[in-house]
Amino acid sequence: MIRKPTRHLGHVDVAYSKKHWQLLRRLRCEAVELMKILDVSNLPAVTHGSIARGDVTVKSDIDVFVSNSPSSFAIETALDRAGVQISKRVIIQATPHHVLKGYIEIGDRKTISFPLAKMTQIERGFYRFGGEIYLKGLRSDLRVVGVDKRLMLIVPTAKGHVESNIVGREEEVARLLEISAETVFDRVRALLRRDKLGRTGVFIKRMLHSEETFEMALKRLAETKPEVRRRLRYYR
Repeated sequence: MIRKPTRHLGHVDVAYSKKHWQLLRRLRCEAVELMKILDVSNLPAVTHGSIARGDVTVKSDIDVFVSNSPSSFAIETALDRAGVQISKRVIIQATPHHVLKGYIEIGDRKTISFPLAKMTQIERGFYRFGGEIYLKGLRSDLRVVGVDKRLMLIVPTAKGHVESNIVGREEEVARLLEISAETVFDRVRALLRRDKLGRTGVFIKRMLHSEETFEMALKRLAETKPEVRRRLRYYR
């Protein structure tokens, strides 16, 4: 079930149960193992979302993002050396104006993603908006501040977290997260629009064939889709 934006105001203290802490530790251990594989190949990554913040559920995915990958080959080689089985490879572009990203799916709930072109400052800020954490932070049991899909600011505490609505507080939240206000306003608009219209899908979702590299598939997309060519040309 998609978590919808909430309208309640004020701050709410949430205390985690013993079961919640156990789930969080398990998910974080799995994220650490995946990020270690990348780290030894000089591919520093972040995990983002609820695992970084701490407000996980049984449906939480393990999402790892490599922002400065030299090539998809480097990531796939690192996984192959570690004996990690890749289940699916996909190129996704949310809208004609957003960066195209590669997604490597590992099992049901583990994904490594990376940009296939230069990202804008706003696009890179999306990860800090939701909460991102590097391997060192995970190993230190650090939890970070971020915003969930309900547009609730999640601030970790010793017992769990405090949450509060960010609508109308966008500039304050931007300062807290050390990202641009434009990034926050963009995410608020997108999530409120999705809440109003329902899941709107993505502009491009292209599965890769077994013999294709991400770079080959990207080139083929650029040959057939002028929107892709424009996005690649504009942000070089």
